[in-house]
Amino acid sequence: MKKSVLAVAVATTLLSGFAYADEPKPDNELSFNIGVASEYRYRAIAQSRMEPALQGGADYTNNPTGLYAGTWLSTIKWIKDAGGSGDLEWDIYGGKRGEITKDVSYDIGVLSYVYLSNGLDKVPGSANANTTEIYGQIGTGPFYAKYSHSVTNLFGFVNSKNSGYLDLGANIELPEAYTLNLHVGRQTVKNNSAYSYNDWKIGLTKEFFGVSFSLAALGTTADKNLYVTPAGKFTGKTTLVLTAVKTF
Repeated sequence: MKKSVLAVAVATTLLSGFAYADEPKPDNELSFNIGVASEYRYRAIAQSRMEPALQGGADYTNNPTGLYAGTWLSTIKWIKDAGGSGDLEWDIYGGKRGEITKDVSYDIGVLSYVYLSNGLDKVPGSANANTTEIYGQIGTGPFYAKYSHSVTNLFGFVNSKNSGYLDLGANIELPEAYTLNLHVGRQTVKNNSAYSYNDWKIGLTKEFFGVSFSLAALGTTADKNLYVTPAGKFTGKTTLVLTAVKTF
C-alpha cells in the first residue's frame, strides 16, 4: 500500500526535478527502485508486524502526455495475521499528471493492491483483501492535497466499498539538500466507522551515496482494541520508521 518507501522515491524525483529543471526530459522514462524499511507502514498502520520489509518496483512515464504506469511490491505479514495466506503486496497503478496552470499541478489515476490467493473472503467477518482505488491530487509549490476513493471493498473490510482517504501534506526543501516531509490524513472505512482514524507524519529525506534515506515519526488515532496483531500489539502506535531506496 503505497507507502513510506514510495514517498521517499517521489521526494527524490521532486528534488531531481528542481536540480535539473533546465534540462529537457526524454519522451519516455523507465526507472526501477529497490528499498528496505525498518517496518512497512501504510497510512501509518503496520503492514509487516512492526518488522523490516523488503520493497521494490518499476515506473514508466511518457513525458509529452503525462501518462504513467508502474508497479511496486513489498513483503507483509498482516494478511496472515488476519487469518488469510500470503506474505506479499503487489501494487499496480497508472494515471496522468500535468499542470492546470503554471503554479498548480494535478495527478489522477487508479491503483490496485493485489494480495494473491489471500483467502480473507473465507475468514468469518472479512472480505477479499484485494482493493482498487481511484485518486486525484492537486499541488502548488511544496503543498498537495490528495483524495483516494475505493471502488471495491477496502483491505478486507466487509461492505466497505466507497471508503475514502484524504491526504494533505508538503515536501519542503531545507538547507543541505534535506527535505521536510509533512502529512496528515483521514481514513474513512464505509459501514465500519469504528475502524476510521486520523494519521500524521513528520519526516526528513536526504540522499547519501546515491541512496535516498528517510526517517519519519508517525502515528494514528486508530482504535487500540481493533488494530492489533494476534499477539495483541497495537499496529497504529506512534513510532519512527527508517527507509532507504535506490532508484536506477
